[in-house]
Amino acid sequence: MSTLFLDAEALYTDLLAGVRGLARPDSVLVGIWRGGAWLAERLQADLKLAGEHGVISSALHRDDFNSRGMSAAADHTKLPFDVNGKHILLIDDVLYTGRTIRAVINELYDFGRPASVQLAVLVDRGGRELPIAAAVSAARITLPKDQRLSLAKNDAGGFSFDIKEGS
Repeated sequence: MSTLFLDAEALYTDLLAGVRGLARPDSVLVGIWRGGAWLAERLQADLKLAGEHGVISSALHRDDFNSRGMSAAADHTKLPFDVNGKHILLIDDVLYTGRTIRAVINELYDFGRPASVQLAVLVDRGGRELPIAAAVSAARITLPKDQRLSLAKNDAGGFSFDIKEGS
């Protein structure tokens, strides 16, 4: 474990403010499976948006599918609305290389053609391999390549971060 401390709850407050600034009356939230989905669920409630948020998985469109195999998250895409013509706010916990975002956008377009897609993330850790940037990022940090940062959620719904060695 690393000694870096990130206050996930304080960053969530910043993310909420940023997403509030991006949201339009016809926007829908789509959280990327696991951390992004947790954030989208809470943002949906805190922003008092009508309808349901969506959840999307990158598993079927990953460029490393052959080495990773079928992920347990492959069946977690749930978009309870027609994406055609929607203004999608894509939510994720950590933006790193951009490969997950690319895969998720491919998955999203399998369901239709949105009017727009904007990305909001809790933490941008740099290290991009693709030209992908978040419209909103609550924090920007730099971590060594061998460290993995992920969002955790406790039973009460509170957020924290796990930092682990190894990629």
